Amino acid sequence: MHRDGWIRGVAGESSVHIHLTARHCELGPEVRGFAQQRLEKLQKYDSGIQEVRVIVSQERKLHTAEIALRVHQQDVVITESHADARAAIELAAARLEDRIRRRKEKRVSAPRRRLNGTDDAQTAGTEESVADDEY
Repeated sequence: MHRDGWIRGVAGESSVHIHLTARHCELGPEVRGFAQQRLEKLQKYDSGIQEVRVIVSQERKLHTAEIALRVHQQDVVITESHADARAAIELAAARLEDRIRRRKEKRVSAPRRRLNGTDDAQTAGTEESVADDEY
């Protein structure tokens, strides 16, 4: 772990920076390692992810995990709670994974805009009029 709290992967392994913060609780090295491994998997859904911020807080006996990231100029924030910190991180990561997958599907399947400003209705009308003139 870097001295300012950043966890960085080995060179060539991953370019995601994961920043873990624990509020009102302590996170052991196994929970930090789990969070790092789980959140690095998000790269397979979208390579535009550069930084992930994880805040784990504890109120009474409930741990709350908030995972925030910025991808394609949009912030995505997910919050989940559970009695166990590791389970709260897993629940939040699963929801975040679903959200990122849906956003990517929307972005990839969106219709492309034409550069010349013509749409299909205009070109379809000219083809029909040409076909009528031939007969």
